[in-house]
Amino acid sequence: MRLGIIFAMEEELKAFKDFIEIEKEYEIFDLKFYEGSFKNITCILVESGVGKVNASRATQILIDNMQVDFIFNIGVAGGVSNDLDVLDIVIANKLVQHDFDITAFNHEKGYIPNVGTFILSDTYLLNVAKSLIDDDSYKIGVIASGDIFCTEKKMSEKINQKFQALGVEMEGASIAQVCYLSHIPFLVLRSISDIPGKDNVLTYEEFLEKSSLKIASFMKKILDKLNEEMENSNN
Repeated sequence: MRLGIIFAMEEELKAFKDFIEIEKEYEIFDLKFYEGSFKNITCILVESGVGKVNASRATQILIDNMQVDFIFNIGVAGGVSNDLDVLDIVIANKLVQHDFDITAFNHEKGYIPNVGTFILSDTYLLNVAKSLIDDDSYKIGVIASGDIFCTEKKMSEKINQKFQALGVEMEGASIAQVCYLSHIPFLVLRSISDIPGKDNVLTYEEFLEKSSLKIASFMKKILDKLNEEMENSNN
């Protein structure tokens, strides 16, 4: 099994990198890819950079060059639901681009031609993640992506109400779109680093490392589960 794991930022990649044994490094179009093993699973890691275009670019390069079976996007996000606390984990069952707007052509906000409004996560990967939930700090729901760092409470409330979103970030839904169009199963996982409001930038800076470590640890549990299922299927 070959997995691609996409991180927006160095801090997110660094938090996970120590969990696997890095064996090879590649550079393609100025992106550095790290290939390593976790038991019977090959993992290819890449830091895409922040934003939807960077994330989409890295995803397509990964798909075209690394022959991956699944793609994960892990990292941090802002919470836009009153049900969330900092360091909670959101497992995306579907994703939406909250800033995609062709409402002038009588489509609803977020609707993308030939794709739709929401992109559903892969059922198998989603069920694997669900099976590892062991307390109420894990939530399943919508993650919304857009090319803006959400700092205003009014904006976060609008995204929550419009899309019933739990988290907001800048990459996941674009990765989902590329995977959907390329027929690659995917899952997006986020740890909440801040809640948009008065001090969310300061909260983000304070909790970035802790949030990155928490989501990296959860990704390791998913790898353990996938490896276990592979071994059972081979017996």
